[in-house]
Order: sequence, then C-alpha cells, then structure tokens
Amino acid sequence: MTSFDTSPQLNVWRALLALAVVFVMLATTGWTAVRSHPGATPLAASRSAWQHGRIAGHELPDPEGSPTQLARFFASLSAHQRARLVHRYPLAVGNMNGAPVQLRYEANRIALDQQRKVERARMHDDRLSSVGQQEAGRLMHRFQALMTEGRQILAFDPEGSGRIAEVFGDLDTAPRVSVVVPGVDTDLLTFQRTYRVYSAPVGMAQSLYAAEHAASPRTPTAVIAWADYTSPGGIGVEAATAMRAEEGAVRLDALVRALPGRSSVQLYCHSYGSVLCGVAAHTLPSRVTDITVAGSPGMRTESAAGLHTTARVWAMRDADDWIQDVPYLELGGLGHGADPVSRGFGARVLSAQGAKGHPGYFAPGTESLRNFAEIGVGAYDTVHCADDTDSCRAGLSDSVTAGRA
Repeated sequence: MTSFDTSPQLNVWRALLALAVVFVMLATTGWTAVRSHPGATPLAASRSAWQHGRIAGHELPDPEGSPTQLARFFASLSAHQRARLVHRYPLAVGNMNGAPVQLRYEANRIALDQQRKVERARMHDDRLSSVGQQEAGRLMHRFQALMTEGRQILAFDPEGSGRIAEVFGDLDTAPRVSVVVPGVDTDLLTFQRTYRVYSAPVGMAQSLYAAEHAASPRTPTAVIAWADYTSPGGIGVEAATAMRAEEGAVRLDALVRALPGRSSVQLYCHSYGSVLCGVAAHTLPSRVTDITVAGSPGMRTESAAGLHTTARVWAMRDADDWIQDVPYLELGGLGHGADPVSRGFGARVLSAQGAKGHPGYFAPGTESLRNFAEIGVGAYDTVHCADDTDSCRAGLSDSVTAGRA
C-alpha cells in the first residue's frame, strides 16, 4: 500500500476487481454459500432467545442495555440462576457488556464448544469443496485451542470471519488495563499465530503483559487482545476508508465503558487500529488516560488536538516501516489524515528502535515494547523519546506518581 490514487475510474476498476475476487472465492471454496444463512446469526439468535426468556418468573433485561443496569441485574441473581442463564444463552451472556467477566469467560467457553462441534460437522459436509472443508477444520482447531484451560475469552462472535477478545491478567482487580487494538486482516484465524507470533493480537497482548510485569512487578495490570471488530481485509480500498473504523469505534467505546471497577485504560493501536482509535477518541470516557499508536496510516485528523480527548497521545514508527510511504492526507473519503509522528501533529513521539518494520512493535527486546510497558504501568518518566531530547515526557512529572498508583 504505497499510494492512495483518487481517480474515479481507478476506484471503479478496484470495486469491480473486488467483486470478481469474491465470486472466485465463492466458486472455488463453497465457503460462504454453506456457512452463511439467510436467518439470524448465532449471536443474534442467542440474544433473541434471551429477550423472550424469563428467570424466577421475571422478564430478562435488554441484553444491550447499559452495563450498569446489567451488572445490577446479575448481582441480584443466585449462583444457580446465573449458571442457568450461561448455559441457556452462552453467546448472549458471553458478549454482554455489564455481565461479570468471570461469567462471560464461562459462557464463551460453552459457545466455543458449540461452534467447535458445528465446524467439526462441516469438515465432513459434502456440499463444501475440499478447500471449504479444510477451512472448517482450521476453525474447529482454533475454537478448540481457545477453549484451553485458563484462557479468558471476553467476547466471541463466530459469524463471518469472526470477532474475539481475550484477557491476560485479572480484569476485576487490575488498576491499570491495557487494550491492544490490531489492524487489517484480523479475525478468528489470524487472532493467534505460531509464526510471526508478535504480529498477531494474542502474541502482542502476551508480550505486553510480560513486559509490564517486568517493568513494575508490584503494579497489577491486565491486557486485552481486542479483535472484537470487523477489520478491513487486506490493504485495498476498504483499508483506505474509515468505514470499519467507525463501526469498530462504537464497539471499543462500549468495551471501555463496561470494564469493571475504576481502572484506568491505556490503548495500543497498531496500523489500521490507530484509525479506529482516532475515530473513537472523542467519545471515549476519561478513564482512557493514554492512546498510543504504532505504524499508523493516520488518525482521521490533522492534529492531536483534533482528536478532542483528554488522553495523552503517543506515536511511534520504526524507520523500516513501509507505512511511512502512505500519503498522509484525506481526500474524498480516502486516506486517514496527517502523520501522527510528524512534528506538526502534536503527539508525544516515542522511540521504536529494534521494531524492524511494520509488524515488529510488540517483539520482546524492542524499545517500542519497552515504551508500551512503561506507559502501561504509569512510568511516564522513563519512556524513551524518538529524538535526543526529553520532549515526549514534557509536562508529565506531576502525573507519574498517580500513574503508578
């Protein structure tokens, strides 16, 4: 992705090419035709069943109601009643902002097991091509891996390419919560990788969690690998617009507002994830204290002030990151605005030494990861700036003590 050509004719050809690719995929895999159904999605069906359900003779609350109201509802139930709801409506409860996080983990484990069985059956469905059956097998194994003892799945939606979020640490007690917001081509199958581990959300979050503990062992933190939005597929036209970012921004705002307790929240937004964070910034609650972007194509604004947020805005880019070749502008809906690491943007620019390109910011041993961790634990006085001065730490001395609390 080296340029955004705004020629109307080129955009038409790109759209036609995209449609052609879709039809080729349908013809060769048999995937979408069999996996997608005209009826309700699994999550929508679970929510609909919830809306028609009752407990102890009373109607159940709106599953998309305010987190405060839903938290109050679950608190009023006995352990037996909560367990009944989890087993009856696992997808609804597993994705319900306001439900206790431990209950969501339990519900999503049940939902994952149900979907694992669906994909196992599809592996032997003669209506699918061999490629479609192989894809079902990959999903079946992914769901099985996500069910491993000890994994904490905060959100799970199997529809389409899928959405998911996983927690590392104790979300109920951690005073500081880090949220990793990934970029393009993020879905259920790319959520975790055995090759290029730290370029996938799980590897990013695990690496950050370990680095935060190393930076301040006495500071309890939790990290969320947040792939609970539909990201653009590839680096084509969809990635050059804000459509997916706008949809994701609503979901990110809902997540942050529903987190338990009064923890402060730090966002780490990689690549297209920084577009999403930029769109969401003005709506996010004040508990979001820091927004850090890495390898950003822009944040849909010309300056940090244009984000209209009280959060500190940090930015970094490795010298070998190809994203620097993207034109930093927005024209006719294409492009994402000014370069966040440019002097005129006004972000606090951090060192990314050692990152080695676009996917390497969360790799252990890099200065980028070290800076992420220092922000995560509130040690703002020890972050490393991109230049030889302490400019990125200016005015932060009074917040250091509070940030470590």
